[in-house]
Amino acid sequence: MHIEINHSDEPIRLFKSDFMEFFTHISPVAIVVVWAPVAIFFFYRAVANAGGKFPLSIPLGFLLGLFVWTITEYTMHRFVFHFRPKSSWQERVSFLFHGVHHAQPQCKTRLVMPFPVSIPLALLFYGLFYLVLNVLLGTGSWVNPAFSGFMVGYLAYDLTHYATHHFPMRSGYVKYLKRHHLKHHYKTPDQRYGVSTTAWDMVFGTYPEDGGA
Repeated sequence: MHIEINHSDEPIRLFKSDFMEFFTHISPVAIVVVWAPVAIFFFYRAVANAGGKFPLSIPLGFLLGLFVWTITEYTMHRFVFHFRPKSSWQERVSFLFHGVHHAQPQCKTRLVMPFPVSIPLALLFYGLFYLVLNVLLGTGSWVNPAFSGFMVGYLAYDLTHYATHHFPMRSGYVKYLKRHHLKHHYKTPDQRYGVSTTAWDMVFGTYPEDGGA
């Protein structure tokens, strides 16, 4: 993917309609206000359904959800956001989904996932957790903590993404993540797909040989 970077402070307009354009912008505060209570609710529900106990399925399910998020983050970024369009309409869709972020990476209102995208995805993944854990495996008690962990992973990803573009992050692991992600933008847009972790880049060979950061 090669997209010319736009350094203008004015966000690139995606739709002629003001109504449609409104939903392409979002603050990181908004996702915390909406999704943090969702993650807390499902964790509380897991504990409440345990009847005063704290079975191993709760922490293990939560960790499973976090793990599933990390691979979801990597695969969506690599294969959905960076899919190679083969027609003009696919180029348009690609730009709407992610190309605009590469064209204007410092635009503060397009750094976290807007609700018209995140809400359907959340419903889809809850359905998948329910189908796999409850229907197929018969481990229904894992569904709530796993979905809670998944949502915490999503929040960590989106907030980390925002931070890599707008917070100093001058030391430790956060500095490493910032450099890793910014090199994805400015040096190797077809590598370094991980944002909250670089583990899957290493597993799937998209971590450059000269080092991810």
